[in-house]
Amino acid sequence: MWNAIQAYLITLPGAFLNSSLLLTALWLVLGFAERKFPLHPSKPQRKDWRLDFVYFYLGTAIPALVLILVVKILVMLFHALGPMPWHAWVAQLPTQVAFVAAVVLSEVAYYWVHRIAHQVPFFWRFHAVHHSSPHMYWMCAARTHPLDLSFFRAFIFVSLYVLGFAHGAWDHSFTVYGLCVAVWSYYMHSNIRLRLGWLEYVIATPAFHHWHHVKGDSALVDKNYCANFPFMDLLFGTFYLPRKEWPKQYGIDDALAPTLWGQLMEPLRGRSVRQIGPTAWKRKALQGQPQP
Repeated sequence: MWNAIQAYLITLPGAFLNSSLLLTALWLVLGFAERKFPLHPSKPQRKDWRLDFVYFYLGTAIPALVLILVVKILVMLFHALGPMPWHAWVAQLPTQVAFVAAVVLSEVAYYWVHRIAHQVPFFWRFHAVHHSSPHMYWMCAARTHPLDLSFFRAFIFVSLYVLGFAHGAWDHSFTVYGLCVAVWSYYMHSNIRLRLGWLEYVIATPAFHHWHHVKGDSALVDKNYCANFPFMDLLFGTFYLPRKEWPKQYGIDDALAPTLWGQLMEPLRGRSVRQIGPTAWKRKALQGQPQP
């Protein structure tokens, strides 16, 4: 395991460089689009940019390190248990079929880990950081507690690994797909008014994902959990997409620490974060919240 960690640390400068190039490209494209087609006139403050900038690089470094540990534990566990009978069947699937199956399974895993992060108070402590931004703009997609991001990625990887879809001839294609998903996530969070018509029922867009970040209305919280394909929310009853409306408020119904260090440490210290939500499991709803 230590060899794997050392190898990862050696590649980390290259990962930071690649992330910086990606960040620059996103800044040029989405930054221009937000100026050209703004949805809301309000803009994030400089402190928000600084905070999200640091979260971007934390998200590059820490979740990958956690995933190394998860992989090592899984390999040891499955070595002790022996090969699962369905793994051989999965290995014989045609490349295209295995790729599509892996994409669908990763979407299902993402939907449920995302829903767990909202509805289980312990995980909401960490996930609330992502929802704390009062502005929707492309860079707020990076505002994620590194342990929250690690939990998401580990949950998805473990799901694919247990089912036999963690490796295959299509592995490179799935890596490219994962990069496309990450880039698209920044677009979904952007402050862009553009609508895509019927395509919004096929792929998640800002019009769809903004409602996931809505604040102040208990009837609208806990909607639109999917990563990319809204049919997941249609299937599980959490889809919401009005034709012409947009949210009026974003954020959470509680205050987090204003500093990076405070936001990183508060969940570890056991501080609970309140949030309106009718589907929450054992979550205390706020009383007397104003409606937008």
